[in-house]
Amino acid sequence: MDKTIYEQSYAAISELYEIAKLKKGDIVVIGCSTSEVVGSTIGTNSSFETAGEIFKGLHDFAESKGIYLAIQCCEHLNRAIITERAAVPFAEIVNVVPQPKAGGSLATQAYAAFKEPVALEEIKADAGLDIGFTLIGMHLKKVAVPVRLKNNSIGEATVLAARTRAKYIGGPRAMYNEE
Repeated sequence: MDKTIYEQSYAAISELYEIAKLKKGDIVVIGCSTSEVVGSTIGTNSSFETAGEIFKGLHDFAESKGIYLAIQCCEHLNRAIITERAAVPFAEIVNVVPQPKAGGSLATQAYAAFKEPVALEEIKADAGLDIGFTLIGMHLKKVAVPVRLKNNSIGEATVLAARTRAKYIGGPRAMYNEE
């Protein structure tokens, strides 16, 4: 039996968590085209219901580990971010509420489900999942490292992943404790 959208979402973030060695309080940015998940071209067939299953899988895992989700909106909101206020206590908040066709279905689900949702223009996340080629790189810390996932699809969408690491400044790389 094939995994459900919920199970695929949960498995992808779980695998990223392990590989990236995330810890409590870290932020994972998520970009998602539900159109791609349901087998259509990005931006053509948004599915609010599919987004609900994806969000539930991601959020259930994130809450169990104490990490934060930062959900990227679509280009209609300039790739703004929806996250919990607790994740970004000193960030500059912007005034926008995503809608399924103006911000994206996943961002809309997140805004409705988060305890205290806020919108930001940008964030610097510790890791990320790109579900359906949504281009999350602008919301990762400066040095992003690709992560190959075994759980690399949700529905019909390809899932790309990344973790980040500190920049190497000065001296040879051997001086640093990086695995």
